[in-house]
Amino acid sequence: MSREPKSFEAAITAADFSSEDYCGTSYAAKLLGLSVATVQSLVEKGEIEAWKTLGGHRRIAIQSINAYRAKHSPQLSRIDVDPKHRLRALMVEDDENTRELYRCQFEEWDLPIDCTWMPSALEALMDIASMRPDLLITDLSMPGVDGIEMLKALKRNHQLADMQIIVISGLPLEAIEARGGLPPHAHLLQKPIKFDWLHGYLTALVTANRKWRR
Repeated sequence: MSREPKSFEAAITAADFSSEDYCGTSYAAKLLGLSVATVQSLVEKGEIEAWKTLGGHRRIAIQSINAYRAKHSPQLSRIDVDPKHRLRALMVEDDENTRELYRCQFEEWDLPIDCTWMPSALEALMDIASMRPDLLITDLSMPGVDGIEMLKALKRNHQLADMQIIVISGLPLEAIEARGGLPPHAHLLQKPIKFDWLHGYLTALVTANRKWRR
């Protein structure tokens, strides 16, 4: 029977809930070998359990993905969803063409990364505490709340203290410093982005992530 996905806020108050119990739509599609649109359709039909964050982004239940795969592809082995085998990343970029460029690179690299893409710093601020990504990649110059304001707000959240940060911007360092600078552990990359560096960094971070979560 079709059923409405419960709210993410209701899910995270459950006694047995863990932030590692869910993944984003793109990663779910990769696990199931389906398109993102198909996964979204399965969620709407209630065939895969999901929650929604305050910003309206779906979080797919890993347990539900395994159940769906066992039912429809019983010949396949259970999905390896050990959280230490995948990296949770959040990319904040207001330009759609740039987001698509990054998305294509991530798909080409085929790293075990569950990346969520957001078009504004405000959306990221609404959802990042519940997502708790391992890595934040963000632009600085964005309409409304910009990246610098977002990073200042994130400094106050101690739960995100271990989150890795990559800032990709065309702003000169002097202009950034004049507005208070970046967090001490943030990596600043000037545009145009060097994708070889980013690929190497992500590969190293995936390896380190597995060690942290053993």
